[in-house]
Amino acid sequence: MFKLAHISDVHLGPLPDLSFMELASKRITGFVNWHRNRRKHMFSNTLELIMADMERQKPDHMAITGDLVNLATNLEIEAVTAWLTDAGKPEDISLVPGNHDAYVPGAYDKTTKAWYPYMRGDQGPAVWDEDDHVFPYVRVRGNVAIIGCSTAVATPPFAASGYFGRRQARETVNLLRAAGEAGLFRVVMIHHPPIRGAASAHKRMLGIRRFGATIRAGGAELVLHGHTHLNTVYDLKGQITRVPVVGIASASQSPGGKKPPAGYNLFSISGEPGNWSVVRERYALNAEGSGIELAETNQF
Repeated sequence: MFKLAHISDVHLGPLPDLSFMELASKRITGFVNWHRNRRKHMFSNTLELIMADMERQKPDHMAITGDLVNLATNLEIEAVTAWLTDAGKPEDISLVPGNHDAYVPGAYDKTTKAWYPYMRGDQGPAVWDEDDHVFPYVRVRGNVAIIGCSTAVATPPFAASGYFGRRQARETVNLLRAAGEAGLFRVVMIHHPPIRGAASAHKRMLGIRRFGATIRAGGAELVLHGHTHLNTVYDLKGQITRVPVVGIASASQSPGGKKPPAGYNLFSISGEPGNWSVVRERYALNAEGSGIELAETNQF
């Protein structure tokens, strides 16, 4: 049995002091939003509670589906790099970026360079070059193929949309087919929910239809996403059966807000091609914010 943990939207805080030049961009809207809203609903120890409980479960691997920073400043990127180092070895954690990790022009390259060891495919170059396409990447762990896709792009103020393009779709189909032929359980990671209507218009993923066609053509057993800060289970049409599409609340969200409190998914994967079994356990912060409890169990 392979145990895969899933968190998303870490939004590591607190927000550092920003220079005038850093604020002279889209960051000013995010800065105001943080101090008006997000800061009030982020407990300083929420993420620590989530990570400690997850470690207790001893997962074989951890998937992080984006938005590790808030405004993608240099200090935030450095802080997340240190947090990742403490969280685990690059070979044990797979990461895809979110829209906050590409918050302003140039941020995507900075975050990709800093976190590349956690996004490097098994056959990827040892050192990332800006001319290299990181996504999609594939990592094989046991009988599981983890395929990372990116929707992270810089957007104008008051927008948080993502994009899944033709090149990435073609290459993802090839990776999915190869993994299927090898008899592997295929997990696709992406930040934005690839489901029409799952996010509001200014936060939606452009290329939803293309992603759906990718899953139908290549085949998959599970899709993981973040972005909405909600605990959701959707599905997409696969080659033979429907493919579960699972989201999770922000890993830093305290109880009492408009969005559900922080949590993580734990998937127990067993079986063989044509007869896979997946049990999902969702763990969440309790109402007092003092501990983690089992909130939901289902089987796919």
